[in-house]
Amino acid sequence: MDRDWAEPLDLDAVASHAGYSRYHFVRAFKAVYGQTPGQYLSCRRIERAEELLRSADLSVTEICTLVGFSSLGTFSTRFKKQTGLTPSEYRARHVGRGAALIPGCYALLWSGGFPAKQRPDGQSNSGEAD
Repeated sequence: MDRDWAEPLDLDAVASHAGYSRYHFVRAFKAVYGQTPGQYLSCRRIERAEELLRSADLSVTEICTLVGFSSLGTFSTRFKKQTGLTPSEYRARHVGRGAALIPGCYALLWSGGFPAKQRPDGQSNSGEAD
């Protein structure tokens, strides 16, 4: 989860890799880390979002997608719960305290860009014209 934080969480696959059933894995994980795997992953994603908000010239929506959230509302709610600020408030408070923001195009390139979307026919759409 620390390495692939932007990817969707496949709890069954993670639990299987650990040699546990899904339910036993969640119980064991929570006993060790004090939170469920989903909560842990959400915290890691918010931490990455904080870094991008401080350093990259990307919109909040772009950052939301890059860190693995599919809903801007969920991202904003969890961000505020964890930091006490909305993403926009966080950026306003922290930008300007260091180096200039990294241009969004470089930040997107560094992060691998947005994942390819699936077309209704099952084909991957890279965003380029056919």
